[in-house]
Amino acid sequence: MRLIRTTLAVAAAILLMQNVSAQHQETNSPIHINSREDADEPHFRFASFISHTFIPGLSDGGRIAIPSYGVDLEYWLNNHWGIGLHNDIELETFIVERENNEFTERRFPVVTTLDLLYHHDSGVVFVIGPGLEFDIHEKFMLFRVGIEYELELEHHWDLYPTIFYDMRADAFTTFSFGLGVGKRF
Repeated sequence: MRLIRTTLAVAAAILLMQNVSAQHQETNSPIHINSREDADEPHFRFASFISHTFIPGLSDGGRIAIPSYGVDLEYWLNNHWGIGLHNDIELETFIVERENNEFTERRFPVVTTLDLLYHHDSGVVFVIGPGLEFDIHEKFMLFRVGIEYELELEHHWDLYPTIFYDMRADAFTTFSFGLGVGKRF
């Protein structure tokens, strides 16, 4: 039920941002200047990032931070919509408690998600999609929602802070905070 409410809230936010953006463009002059809409602009984006993933702690109910690295490959259909294959690896072995009070050891788990991306004109990118976390012991289906902020640099480079929330089916949830560098080609 929590997954459904979160999904609906993110979808409503994306639709609202799309509507606000469309209304803003109608009231401006007919000339719209945005470098990402040029016909010769690259559609692919490769990025790498470093982050910390906060997982539930066992004893105090808090969260512990696990360092993680990642790589992303995205294809942008147009100025606003894209599809991304986002991958990261958590760089430690740790134990988590599942919802049914079982304990599971995670050894350097890898998270892969296939995300729908929405880029607002302000530079904010909304991320939502299904994924999989796996290691040598077990796999978890997950659902990711997140937000990035692209700071465009010269020559199709960008810098972007990220925040992700991953909900694993019948297991635990994590937050990730990171910083990445991307290149469009």
